[in-house]
Amino acid sequence: QVQLVESGGGLVQAGGSLRLSCAASGRTRSMYALGWFRQAPGKEREFVAAISWSDSSTYYANSVKGRFTISRDNAKNTVYLQMSSLKPEDTAVYYCAARVAVVAVTRQDLYRYWGQGAQVTVSS
Repeated sequence: QVQLVESGGGLVQAGGSLRLSCAASGRTRSMYALGWFRQAPGKEREFVAAISWSDSSTYYANSVKGRFTISRDNAKNTVYLQMSSLKPEDTAVYYCAARVAVVAVTRQDLYRYWGQGAQVTVSS
């Protein structure tokens, strides 16, 4: 089992920045690809970004490309999501997810472990 705990959410004005962190614990010796997803009020959860285990290949949703950066520190078992130029439409609960695989994917049904979520609110 792997436990994921997000932190770093909060309230920020449009155009501002936030960094989310997700710390993994438990069976972290296995190789995990990691992803970030988000769910806005009244909407389905959607893919935001993902990063592979081995070569840190990254993938982004078109809506965040150029504004968000995903990175990981395997020594700390932590994945980060640096969010810049935030927009009100970025307001959502952000979830960290892990899958027992090297390759990152965008499909959320392929991620086995999920964090509890962190609220990000962007005011206009």
